[in-house]
Amino acid sequence: MAGGLQQAGRIVVLNGIGSVGKSSVAKALQGLITEPFLHVQMDAFLDMLPAVYQDHPDAFSYETIYEAGKPLVAIRGGPLGERLMRGMIKAIAAMAAEGNSMIVDEVMDGGKWQSYAAALSKFKVQVVGLFAPLEVLEARERVRGDRMIGLARWQYGRVHKGMKYDLEIDTATATPQECAERIKAAFAL
Repeated sequence: MAGGLQQAGRIVVLNGIGSVGKSSVAKALQGLITEPFLHVQMDAFLDMLPAVYQDHPDAFSYETIYEAGKPLVAIRGGPLGERLMRGMIKAIAAMAAEGNSMIVDEVMDGGKWQSYAAALSKFKVQVVGLFAPLEVLEARERVRGDRMIGLARWQYGRVHKGMKYDLEIDTATATPQECAERIKAAFAL
């Protein structure tokens, strides 16, 4: 803080399909940089919902459908879920206004990004697209055991649509540590 003025926090947004490695990259990045960046996960906000709303039409509902014999988990958002996600964006803006720097771990397309861009227009925001081939994402999804099989397939054609990135990284060819090193270097963190 110079002259008693509080500096706004910096924000690095990691966007990608489930199982692409956002959380692993965020943790590796936290370990590389000296400034304390908070790791803000979309999943943490989803976990705030009461258990009865974890698969509920008012929040988010999940439907497994089959396409060419492969499962696809479609997500539908209801009014409570949409309100929760709007609140997450506003919470991130409020945290940044208090001087907190953050690594935001998200799953979004260009439409959702417009809400972020509007709320975060006063802050330094860098957006990183994390990518991997579908077969890699599906293999990770199966190994993790905490994801619905078919979620990556449903998100694959949706996430990244209409997005513009400051940096793009293929997590299939780089470790989380290597991804974090690229982000640190690209943004001088």
